[in-house]
Amino acid sequence: MKPLKLLTLATCSVFCLGASAQDSNLLRKQVDSLKSIIQDYEHRFDVLEKKIDDNQWFIRLKDVAFVDKVFIYGPPNANAKDTTKVGATNPVKFYSYVFIPKGIDASKKYPLIVLPHGGVHADFTTYHYHIIRELLAQKYIVVAPEYRGSTGYGKSFWQLIDYGGREVDDVEASRQYMVENYDFVDPSRVGIVGWSHGGMIAMNCLYRFPTKYKVAFAGVPVSDLILRLSYSEPSYAKLFSASYHIGKTIAEDSAEYKRRSPAFNAHLMPNVPLLIHTNTNDDDVHVEEVKTLIAALKKENKKFEYEIFQRFPGGHSFDRIDGKKNREIRLRIWKFIDKSLNAPVKIKTLQDMSKAAYLPAE
Repeated sequence: MKPLKLLTLATCSVFCLGASAQDSNLLRKQVDSLKSIIQDYEHRFDVLEKKIDDNQWFIRLKDVAFVDKVFIYGPPNANAKDTTKVGATNPVKFYSYVFIPKGIDASKKYPLIVLPHGGVHADFTTYHYHIIRELLAQKYIVVAPEYRGSTGYGKSFWQLIDYGGREVDDVEASRQYMVENYDFVDPSRVGIVGWSHGGMIAMNCLYRFPTKYKVAFAGVPVSDLILRLSYSEPSYAKLFSASYHIGKTIAEDSAEYKRRSPAFNAHLMPNVPLLIHTNTNDDDVHVEEVKTLIAALKKENKKFEYEIFQRFPGGHSFDRIDGKKNREIRLRIWKFIDKSLNAPVKIKTLQDMSKAAYLPAE
């Protein structure tokens, strides 16, 4: 259990022991106030953790890449309660990581990979380190947006979350930033890659911005929020119905949850090369959820490829971790993407990939 949670429990116990001598309502308000203060401190610790992890990006990739973190903007807050308030309709500002392989010829054009992170209130971390090295070895430019609601930027930014909504516009803004600001990025060779929530964003980007992407990969993608919340813990559902987010439950507004779910928007999907992965032992995004997406795409006669892996080691992370069999699957993903983006450097074998990601640059 986290120390802050232990502190909360201990504090509550102290107050409760003296409850008989105090007004219970006042006591409850004091406890709730203290818990709120502690939760605010958790956001401050997240900011510190983010800064530490950011340093790792610069240190660990210094041999193969130029690493930057740019400050850009997307649409205004979708959930502002009072739009007459000064600044309420201002664009939401956020960071995006930029990874540029060393040794590129700035007079040439290179393909771009947009890589939105997964997780509700998560962030882009060095969890993706080997994946980024593999992409850099192929001479892809990579942008990884820290879209609204990401962790590590304080409580206010955290509460700007718009899952399946304007976070998708933030990802598009990151793509647009790259093609506008780097002459060596080829706007006709852009792919999007995401896992879990990031896989859902990849799907949403495809049908909301159908002319912008040449290829997409969606790994274990969140596909159907109505189904997902039916098998998730109640605390997970509360992240969506919170007053600063959607503000309604599925029972109160199922149409809004469908609007954000790729499985209910398959008819809008362009016929862009698309690969979907799911795993039968995924304990996060259950295989049944991804199957609803696959069935919806088939019903609409969309062209795509998919694979349902049978109890593959790694569960939800099966094609992101570092085992040999897991990396073999990721190699197949890169080959699929290469067919559309024509990577300047080809990774053809597992040995090529291992040399690129797990050995020092020569």
